[in-house]
Parts: sequence; C-alpha cells; structure tokens
Amino acid sequence: MGNLIEKVFEQKKPLICYFMAGYPSVEKSLKTAETLIEAGADILEVGIPFSDPVADGPTIQVAHEKAVKDGITPVNVFELTRNIKEKFPDIPLIAMTYYNPIFVVGEEKFCKQAKENGIDGFIVPDLPPEEAGEFKKIANSFGLSTVFLLAPTSNEERIKIIGKMSDGFIYYVSLTGITGEREQLPWEELKEKVSQIKKITGKKVAVGFGVSKKEHVKKISEVADGVIVGSAVVKLQGKSDFEGIEKLVKQLKEGLR
Repeated sequence: MGNLIEKVFEQKKPLICYFMAGYPSVEKSLKTAETLIEAGADILEVGIPFSDPVADGPTIQVAHEKAVKDGITPVNVFELTRNIKEKFPDIPLIAMTYYNPIFVVGEEKFCKQAKENGIDGFIVPDLPPEEAGEFKKIANSFGLSTVFLLAPTSNEERIKIIGKMSDGFIYYVSLTGITGEREQLPWEELKEKVSQIKKITGKKVAVGFGVSKKEHVKKISEVADGVIVGSAVVKLQGKSDFEGIEKLVKQLKEGLR
C-alpha cells in the first residue's frame, strides 16, 4: 500500500486522535481537527456519525446522537475532510465508520468519495474480517487502507486473520468493552498481547480505548508503535474547549518522547 498512514508509522510512534465530525457543529468540529493537528496529533481518526454506535462509550455516543440529530451525513463529513486535507496535506485521515453508511451508499461509491475528499483509510468496527474481503479489495484499489481491531480476547487464529487483513497498522483495543476514559489500564496483559500480535503478524500495533493521560501514553509506547485517544478529546470537543484540546494533545505527546 505504502500510503500516508504507513509513512507516518515509519517516521515515528504517532499520536492518533479521534474526533467526531459535525459535533457540536460542523464549524466547531473543523476547529477541533485544526487544533488537534496544530497541537501535535500525527494522524486523525474522523468519526462518521451513526445512529447505533455499538462499540462506543457514553461520551462518543452522545456525540453520535447530536450529530445525527443535526442531520450530519457522510457527504458533510467528506466536505469537512476535504477542508482539513487542503490545509494539512501530510496528515493521514482515517474514517471511523460503522458498516451501515457504507452499505447504504455502496462500497465502491463510498470509497471513491472518501478518496476524493482526503481520506487515507478506514476503521469499520462492526465489519468482521471474514466478511470484509470485498470491501478491502475495493478500498485498496483506491489506495485506501483498511485497519482492523484486535481485543484482549483474540486468539492466535484471529490474530493471524487480522494480520492479513489490516493495512498500515493493527488497532489493539486495550480493554474488553466500549470506548471511554479509564484511570488504569491492564499493563501486564497489554504488554504481553501487543508483543504477541507483533510477533505473529509483523505489523505495527497502535493501542486505543481508555487512553487519557501522559502516563498511559508513556507506558503504552514502551511496547506499541502508536497510541490512540478518543473519548478524552470528544469530551472537550463537546464543550468547544479548544484550549483544553491543545493542552491534552501536548501532554500526551510528551508521553511519546
């Protein structure tokens, strides 16, 4: 593939920040994205609002609900990503979407629109790798990566399957359950699992779910190749607290050094 996402992982251990497109408004979500990048985020995960976000915790669910209620569609999201990419051409943008919006638009059309509007790859949490072959083929044909998730409960067989399907990096979910900030992360298990995944797949591994502190980032980056933060950003995004977002990103980046 060799696209922007892989390029960033080759250069550094990236801080990957998730934000919700269109929340609390389109303008404010654009300002959130700009603030994240200017404060030091290396890759952005762009949440596409959906009515039934099963993998997300309360903070991100609220963001989905508000954006859906405001009528934010993938078309609005792609307008937003085009704006971001025009201003920051070197920052990879990964669309995090549930499968339903892709299905409704059609896989090929969705990938084409995404590519034309600055998207570099996809994370589709409710699309199992066993059913993702066709989508991956189409996405890859547009030069788009498909990133898959592994959980603490994933066995060796599953790790091998995801290793084959995931481009750029593998998203390791540090906790079983839904997204959200946590005080403590299960360090021993995390260390063991990330090492196992890297050994089996030979792929880069980024860790997300529950990450909100510099200490988390510091520990995770000892074993992983990148760190993902979501709920902590979205919480501040909902309050339009751009200073808070800037402070958070700078603190988390310190943990990566």
